[in-house]
Amino acid sequence: MKTINTNKSSAKSSAPPFVETNSIEWLRKNFFSTWYNTLLTLILFSLILWGITNFIFWATTEAEWQVIKVNLPLLMVGRYPRDQYWRIWLIVGIISSFSGFSWGVIARNSATLFTLPVLIFIAVLPAILLLIPVAMPFKLLLVGMVILVIATAWIGKQLGKKNSNLGKYLSFAWFIAFLLILWLIGGGLGLKSVSTNDWGGLMLTILMAVVSIFLSFPLGVLLALGRQSKLLVIRIFSIGYIEIIRGLPLISILFMGQIMIPLFLPDGMRPDRILRAILGLTLFSSAYLAENVRGGLQSVPRGQTEAAKALGLNTPLSLGLIVLPQALKVAIPSIVGQFISLFQDTTLLSIVGLVELLGISRSVLAQPQFLGDYAEVYLFDGVLFWIICYAMSVGSRQLEKKLNTAH
Repeated sequence: MKTINTNKSSAKSSAPPFVETNSIEWLRKNFFSTWYNTLLTLILFSLILWGITNFIFWATTEAEWQVIKVNLPLLMVGRYPRDQYWRIWLIVGIISSFSGFSWGVIARNSATLFTLPVLIFIAVLPAILLLIPVAMPFKLLLVGMVILVIATAWIGKQLGKKNSNLGKYLSFAWFIAFLLILWLIGGGLGLKSVSTNDWGGLMLTILMAVVSIFLSFPLGVLLALGRQSKLLVIRIFSIGYIEIIRGLPLISILFMGQIMIPLFLPDGMRPDRILRAILGLTLFSSAYLAENVRGGLQSVPRGQTEAAKALGLNTPLSLGLIVLPQALKVAIPSIVGQFISLFQDTTLLSIVGLVELLGISRSVLAQPQFLGDYAEVYLFDGVLFWIICYAMSVGSRQLEKKLNTAH
């Protein structure tokens, strides 16, 4: 017993001491550990500070933000009729409601819905929205959309706790909302029709990206499965399609969709140019998505398929219940990366005559009173693109954490 006690005391004495570090020690360790790290830190911090101060000076004194204030409706919705703007606000309300409700349902098991970072963001966002150069009623509407997201998120969490199966119907609910949004934008069936020639700006950019993503994802999954199919005809077709499309630039596919598709159709039959652009984006993106999904399929061990067959599952059930869920979970980063790339590729639509955000920006810069205001307009476009792309990135990371069942 004495020997055991001696070993215990020696083990306690050999335990590493707990070192408490403060902010000064952290800075010294990470930025000022040596003389050359100190010099490099000072140089980089000086350059960053110089850049920030120059940008703030330019943005507050030299920048001509009047170009954004005057043309904000044009940048958002293009030439959409002003008397139909209520539809756009209704669409924003629908998206805000469904986003908040989905957030609440997904986070129904979380200890708290509004964490400290979320509360800080909620507190800062209305202040940012009030700075947007629009009339006060529209500013209040934007703040109201934030409140709507918060309220529906709380409702979604409460309902999600009572009914755990509610999350299964979110995808169907979003599909119905998508059809409703298309009806509100285009009109018909009781609403005044708005020609697609009047669609433009950020609204058209988001619409083209969402529809193309919605169509290209299942097509990409089918192509990935077809490339690994044991049927020779299906495998050859899938490989040929993927390799041919990936070998062509997107702009050439868009031109072919706009110019050559009508040549193969009967006289008088000419699909809408937005539909042709969506077709080009879908065909292009599906080839890249197929390779992303194929990478996920190759990561699934063969034993998973063999175990599914041993349980009596046929091939469709084995793919749908066993293989694809694991493959798609692994491929989430690359798939979302492709979605972000597709969203950015919508800027090429201005070359084929569609006035999305970049195309409408060129029209704004052609106005005589705003000639030369390139920095203000393109900075505004860049901020919008960054916000949407970063939101997609954050969503993908949260989805990865939710599906992280590897350990």
